[in-house]
Amino acid sequence: MNNSQSSRRRFLAQTAIATTGVALSQNSWAAFFASAAKSQRYKVAVVDLMILKRQKLGAFQLSKEVGADGVEVDMGGLGNRETFDSQLANPEIRKQFLDKAKEFNLDICSLGMTGFFAQSFAKRDGVDRMVQDCIDTMKAMNVKVAFLPLGVNSDLSKNPELRPVVIERLKMIAPKAEQAGVVIGIETSLSATDEAKLLDEVGSKAIKSYFNFANALDNGRDVSEELKILGKKRICQIHCSNTDGVWLQNDPEIDLKKVKKTLDKMKWEGWLVIERSRDVKDPRNVKWNFSANTAYVKSVFQND
Repeated sequence: MNNSQSSRRRFLAQTAIATTGVALSQNSWAAFFASAAKSQRYKVAVVDLMILKRQKLGAFQLSKEVGADGVEVDMGGLGNRETFDSQLANPEIRKQFLDKAKEFNLDICSLGMTGFFAQSFAKRDGVDRMVQDCIDTMKAMNVKVAFLPLGVNSDLSKNPELRPVVIERLKMIAPKAEQAGVVIGIETSLSATDEAKLLDEVGSKAIKSYFNFANALDNGRDVSEELKILGKKRICQIHCSNTDGVWLQNDPEIDLKKVKKTLDKMKWEGWLVIERSRDVKDPRNVKWNFSANTAYVKSVFQND
């Protein structure tokens, strides 16, 4: 490259930067910072169910107001139904949700099958239909992760005899998720060692751990050590909160800065989804609780 070509390229680059600076100063700072947020290694979301907006369009505005980058949208309850009580099977409703997410510059980080907290994944009939409906919704909305809690009735710590049927059912849904190019993230109360064994026995890249800080803490386990044991490849997303009591910044049980160092060393990246850690003085004050927790998580994980 001769000197004239080099000078010309420098001039064009400088002109582009200057022009961009003017445009940003006049019109686009919000878009600029939104783009910067999207490039973050760690993104922060909240759960629509826990901000009292289960599968409601208002969850997006509220999530934006508390400072989140995204929302985990719930599939709805199960009860005695054949599948989830979900409006998202309707293409028009799905479009409304996608349009709202775009309007507030938020991602739908995952879909939650929280109906399985109350229902038994191991014993309930029709599980394949329920999970398939969730997978179909994921494909239609371009969501890559679903949350599947094994719940109270399929708690393998308390009901170890259910382990074979849980593995059988996970193996049954794994090919469906693989074919759709999505991941089903399971939450268990098992230690990281036992959960890793479970995942390895299922043996599918489409079935991973949706790690929950609270499960480790409630059982007296060190969060960072548990994360290391599970490893980067087994963890799809993280519920980044403890059981209710105090905000994360006031919680002596969890050292988020240590957790970040652990995840950095693991080279993990992805969504940190705030589920609880509400102050018991006013647990239903959504903005107060989730704004505080979101701000703190961001101050730790997005401060590089």
